[in-house]
Order: sequence, then C-alpha cells, then structure tokens
Amino acid sequence: MKKSLNAQPNQSLIDGITTLQALANADGPIGNRELARQLGLEPTRVNRLLRTLAYLGIAQQNANRKYMPGPGMHVIAAQSLYASGLLRRALHPLERLMETGYLVALGVLWRDSVAYLFHADPKSSDRRGFIGSQALYPATLSGIGMALLASMETEDVLATYGAMETIPGFPGGADALLEELERIRTLGYAHIYSAPEKGHHTVAVVVGDPVECAIGFSGAISPERAADLAHILHETARRIGLGEVETASLADLEKRRSLPQPAI
Repeated sequence: MKKSLNAQPNQSLIDGITTLQALANADGPIGNRELARQLGLEPTRVNRLLRTLAYLGIAQQNANRKYMPGPGMHVIAAQSLYASGLLRRALHPLERLMETGYLVALGVLWRDSVAYLFHADPKSSDRRGFIGSQALYPATLSGIGMALLASMETEDVLATYGAMETIPGFPGGADALLEELERIRTLGYAHIYSAPEKGHHTVAVVVGDPVECAIGFSGAISPERAADLAHILHETARRIGLGEVETASLADLEKRRSLPQPAI
C-alpha cells in the first residue's frame, strides 16, 4: 500500500481537496475564517476555494453566509460509491455477519482517520448501518484503522505519524505504534481494546488486494474468541474481494470451527 508523491504536486488541487474534506467533516455550517484557521491557510485563499466549490454546487451558503456541503458533494459521494462497487459487494455479507450478535463495521482509511461506510449494532433498535452515521474516528484507536495501517509500508505510516507529538492511544509515540503494527502483521488480524468503558474489543481484517477497506466485529470478545472471529472475517473479506455471493450461514461457518454460538 505504498504511496509516492509526484515530484511536482499541484498545490492548488491539494488545497482545494483539503478544503472540501474539511467542509465535509465540519459539525455544521462553518465560516470562511474559521475554516482557514483550522487548515492553516490564508482566509482569502480559502474564501476563493469555497466560492469555487459553491459555484460548482459542491458547497452552499446558509442564511448566515456560512458554508456547508451542497448537493454536488452528495452526488460525488454517490457516484464514487457506485463506481467502486464496494458497498454493493459488501452489504449482504456484512448483514450476514450481524447474525453473530456483535457490532459489525466496514471502514476506509483517510490519512490518520477512519471513515465508516457501514456501522451497525444488531442489539440496537435500528439495525441498519449507513454511511455518514459515524464521524471520522482516529485510526490508532480503531481496530479497523489499525488493520489498515498494518497493511501499509512503514515509511508511509511514518509520513503520517512520525512528526506527531501525540498519537492517540500510543503515549510511547511512533515506535510504540510501529511495534503494535508489526504484531498485527504477524497475527494476521487486529485485536484491540477499543472501548474500555464497555469492556469491548474489536477484531478486524483488511479486504482486497490491493487493500480497499477493513471489516470488523466489536463487542465483549475474549482473546480465545478473537482468532475464531478473525477466521470468519477473513472468509467474508475473501468473498467481498471476489464479489462472491455468500451461501453459507454464519452458523455453518461456526460449525466448521466447532464453536458454540454466542448469545445474541
């Protein structure tokens, strides 16, 4: 998953996409100067970029002249999801995974954050998982994020985290992060204590070659149970990657591993 930077990157394009991403990630309508402060860019430059995005319909202004996502942003999101085919291939297998009773998620990595395209808890009154139902989440605190980071070259991980004074979840800094990523590579899946306040762990594996995303279970997962759940995730990841239709039930997959069914 190595990425190289062009010798002459287009800075205007980089600033435009950075502004677009910051607008999409804002909690609500945001002013030009506030967004400029967040990005560390000149207000006049950000204002010009926002006005261009508004002209294209990707951004829009409310009655207070603050900027927010416009219909064009939703069109781009829908077109990109359709073009990739990822959710079309993954949705049915993910719904089958929910038969285990654990929360099921699919996420992609964006710099130092995870964006969840599917995030659903079968114990919730609303079992559906939607894109946009979860905010961006620090990758180093996420099992899905750690699985994705472990699939990257060390130099690419350091390009993001090497200069960070504080890495979420890793007070030991980049060295401690790299050590954990190596453990995940050796293990073949990520297993982290994702929600200590609930006693919840997350088990996650990557999908695709090259890697497209990662899928995972979250809940009260014991270390003994983690390896068996990783086996189910690997099989599901293989089917998503190949676009296969899952015919076996989760009960069948459990029986193959001679496991008792968890309580739902």
